[in-house]
Amino acid sequence: MQKVVYFSDITQIITGVVAGFTLSNALMHAFPKPIHLAHQFVRNVVKAGDIAVDATLGNGHDALFLSKLVGEKGMVYGFDVQEVALQSSEERMEACGVEAFEFFLAGHERMADFVKAEVAVVMFNLGYLPRADKAVITTEQTTLPAVEAALALLKTGGLLTIMCYPGHEGGDVESAAVVKWCGALAREDYRVAQFGLLNAPNNPPFLVVVEKSC
Repeated sequence: MQKVVYFSDITQIITGVVAGFTLSNALMHAFPKPIHLAHQFVRNVVKAGDIAVDATLGNGHDALFLSKLVGEKGMVYGFDVQEVALQSSEERMEACGVEAFEFFLAGHERMADFVKAEVAVVMFNLGYLPRADKAVITTEQTTLPAVEAALALLKTGGLLTIMCYPGHEGGDVESAAVVKWCGALAREDYRVAQFGLLNAPNNPPFLVVVEKSC
């Protein structure tokens, strides 16, 4: 069985060596997917007892991932505008015995109406719900206010991850707006980075990460 190695430092990804292991040719050819990088960054920040937010529930994969990090004494809040997404996410959590969660049938731009405490991380996975109506997508009109609300909720040292999908109609405009907005944040207060392949076809997805430094 091939050993999967996760990296906490981008320089380790570039060199291909960490903890005595060397990347295989296959892994060297295919860099870690942006979503896997997002999870690794979040693992480095979130601890048991924290509060975390899944701003775009979808099928609940990120919510479940966050619940394993915050544990029974933590809390995961989730948002989606589609009832099918809430149902799917709730079923996923309950099937895994997770109780410390609360999901809302509401747009992510309204998260401050429901979350009243500082949070360790907010995860966004933009675009559309897989295997559902692809006409229902996130847009910059609600995503940018949601990102602003998320930053206000983050505690110092907290993390915001945004998976952007410029490959579908409307996704290119939204992704560009996210990059422009986040790129304009004051560097005295935030650290902002972008991760993704530059020479892949069909406008591949990429990750934007924002760390609240003060």
